[in-house]
Amino acid sequence: ALGSKRYEIHFRGPGGHSWGAFGTPSPIHAMGRAIAKIADMQVPSDPRTSFTVGVVSGGTSVNSIAAHAVMETDTRSSSPEQLERTVDELLANVRVAVAEENARWGRWVIDADIYLVGDRPSGTQSVDSPLVQAAYAAATVLPHTEPDLNDTPGSTDANLPISLGVPSVTLSRGGRSSASHAPEESWDPANAWRAVQALFLTIAGAVGVDGISEPLLPEHPGYSYEFPGLPFIPEMYLVPGEEYRLSWTHVTP
Repeated sequence: ALGSKRYEIHFRGPGGHSWGAFGTPSPIHAMGRAIAKIADMQVPSDPRTSFTVGVVSGGTSVNSIAAHAVMETDTRSSSPEQLERTVDELLANVRVAVAEENARWGRWVIDADIYLVGDRPSGTQSVDSPLVQAAYAAATVLPHTEPDLNDTPGSTDANLPISLGVPSVTLSRGGRSSASHAPEESWDPANAWRAVQALFLTIAGAVGVDGISEPLLPEHPGYSYEFPGLPFIPEMYLVPGEEYRLSWTHVTP
């Protein structure tokens, strides 16, 4: 699982008229300095690490010094330690950029508020994990499918459970996609129904089918809670004489 951290960084200042208040430090200029420094950052190819300033905004008019500017950053690495080093460097560049913009005009009026808006922990699990093998087997037995066991780190909703040691997989939604996150990104839903079948078989293999197969996943040693009765199930679905109980497992790392 590929770890990532995302920040929303707000640059603030007094603003003013582009002529009358000239000499006032600009949040947009401070943000520009920060972006230039971030663009020059060096990161390793192993462990693979990336960064980007993905969104920028700010200002109110062409003839004004902005009072507010915002940028959003995304940083990723397959190594938790390298991710933290890259994030530390990125945020240090933001602080230096603010100081440089203030020093340029001799007025200490710009500051930056940094908000963590996304934090996906990294983690690993073996391709021999029963859940991974169940997903692969489900795709293998279906006709007209060519399963691809992708062990390249990715950033998905499975990150958190994998980081806690809980078996997790991310399965294809089917169809074919191209140009991910580019303006021409597209998805062709042809034969996407096959993915639904593979998902169903994966779940059946993982939890077992009563009287047919045992579960591939062992019960997690968490806490189980049981509540008698399921009053929200329509009576037509209840079998006379049967006792119905709602239960689930609270997973603790």
